[in-house]
Amino acid sequence: FGRLLKTDMDLNQLEAFLTAQTKKQGGITSDQAAVIAKFWKNHRIKIHESLINQSRWDNVLKNMNWRVDLKSQSRHIDQINTPVAIVEMELGKNGQESEFLCLEFDEAKVSQMLKKLSEIEESMTLLTQTA
Repeated sequence: FGRLLKTDMDLNQLEAFLTAQTKKQGGITSDQAAVIAKFWKNHRIKIHESLINQSRWDNVLKNMNWRVDLKSQSRHIDQINTPVAIVEMELGKNGQESEFLCLEFDEAKVSQMLKKLSEIEESMTLLTQTA
């Protein structure tokens, strides 16, 4: 059952896994497999969400809003009327009051942020393919 939790199996994977478990010496019976399959089908999403919530130790991103403005004031004249992205993030834990973080990015910083997010996405894809 622990393997079900670790891999978050879909229904096809579950069926193959349980079939293999019934064929193993000392494995489970077909009735036990049916009970596990029914339980997993009915509660998989709740179990997954509960495990994610239990594994968090810090604030999570609850919401994010953004807009693009033109700078109207700056210490440097050449930065006036340049576009900037304003990003507001709502951070917090479930059941607690949120905190808000406001960030300002120029074009170069947006490009840098997108590059880093792309690297994160690639890493996550590699991890999910090997799991």
